[in-house]
Amino acid sequence: MRRGCLFSGLAAIVLGLVSLGWLLGGWYLGGPLEKDTAFVVPDGATLGQVTALLEKDHAISSASGFKLRARIFGAGGSIKAGEFMLPKRASPSKILRVLQGDEVIRRFVTVPEGMPSIMVQERLMGQPALTGSVDVPAEGSVLPDTYDIERGESRQAVLLRMQAAMQRTLAELWEKRAPDTVAKTPQEALILASIVEKETGKPEERPMVAGLYSNRVRQGIMLQADPTIIYPITKGKPLGRRIRQSEIQAINDYNTYSMVGLPRGPITNPGRASIEAVLHPAQTQALYMVADGTGGHAFASTLEQHNANVQKWFSIRKARGDF
Repeated sequence: MRRGCLFSGLAAIVLGLVSLGWLLGGWYLGGPLEKDTAFVVPDGATLGQVTALLEKDHAISSASGFKLRARIFGAGGSIKAGEFMLPKRASPSKILRVLQGDEVIRRFVTVPEGMPSIMVQERLMGQPALTGSVDVPAEGSVLPDTYDIERGESRQAVLLRMQAAMQRTLAELWEKRAPDTVAKTPQEALILASIVEKETGKPEERPMVAGLYSNRVRQGIMLQADPTIIYPITKGKPLGRRIRQSEIQAINDYNTYSMVGLPRGPITNPGRASIEAVLHPAQTQALYMVADGTGGHAFASTLEQHNANVQKWFSIRKARGDF
């Protein structure tokens, strides 16, 4: 009897140790993942749904075993929605810590300053993590910036965030506009800012370029901005060649070589700095500008000064072998 009780007790201890070893080993030992793997926890998913997905993706050996151990060792933390990176051979314990932590993989889509809407649409359609389709947005409706995106998010939802950001920014800057801005409406500010954005690659020149075009608007002089010739041809994409004389003379709602005043709409998506420049233009008498060979421009207030600057630019181009 005593021997039987002793045997039974030892058996129970052994069984308990084996069970504990099974629980601990199945929780802390490495798992089956053969490489680092991105894993998505859907918004609102339950523990059961997540463990089923983990098993399907071969991140764990058993969904039921993971659930059991998670309830015992999981310390009551909740799994978060998002996309996470699960390390190679991650143990179930490590996987749960990752899914309860803040190390969500962040994905971004960037719209550079001066990117036209047709290219914004192409960039969104080229994001494999997004879903659905999106039309080309209205020109000037998107604020250039870097945006967080989530796997499975719709392209339309991302675009709406970009457009809402532009609306907020334009409203904020319009309220702080200087009294000498030539823009009579926020839309006019957006149109002129899009020209400023395309006309200079130097951020520090934006207020000066805005001041120059503001002077031309006030005096009723044609803006004569080359990007307004190109926009009706390519919708803002690079032309890839020199502008033809026939295109300079073309009559349409955008070409500021054949019309006085602003085009009918923006010719790109201007950034915050270009909008600020139009609403706070530099105090200048400049009416003309030409490239100076450094990526910037030489400005002039008279045609005589401008012609001299043009000759300097021709000399630079000739020395470079452009013609």
